[in-house]
Amino acid sequence: MSTTFSKEEKAAMRAAAAEAKAAQAGADLETACLAAIAEMTGTDKELAETLHQLVTKHTSLGAKTWYGMPAYANSDGKVVVFFQSAAKFKVRYATIGFQPDANLDDGNLWPTSYAVSKLTAADQKVVVALLEKAVSAA
Repeated sequence: MSTTFSKEEKAAMRAAAAEAKAAQAGADLETACLAAIAEMTGTDKELAETLHQLVTKHTSLGAKTWYGMPAYANSDGKVVVFFQSAAKFKVRYATIGFQPDANLDDGNLWPTSYAVSKLTAADQKVVVALLEKAVSAA
């Protein structure tokens, strides 16, 4: 038995392979994203729904899934921002993360992911500012 990858990590890799195949076949990627959110429960679901609303309202990023989790890609198909549920990897907080195509550079050191357990109105303003910066011209 291999201890290199957890059961959850192996499932995420299988999901990534299925997503690539579905994208090549022209599948409806937003429907897959919404289905991934619908499968979540509790706080994870609330957070993912809120992020989805913020991304769709404040950016032109396209919804899809990435390793089985909700993600949002630019016009080149590259993931810019993603959501990782706490339950999937059995950790105490969800994560909102940004990939290298997000224009968040700030000097020599900047955060690329954020632990999140709740999104208040003030928190949502911070997320919107990050999203807007992420999709801005570099």
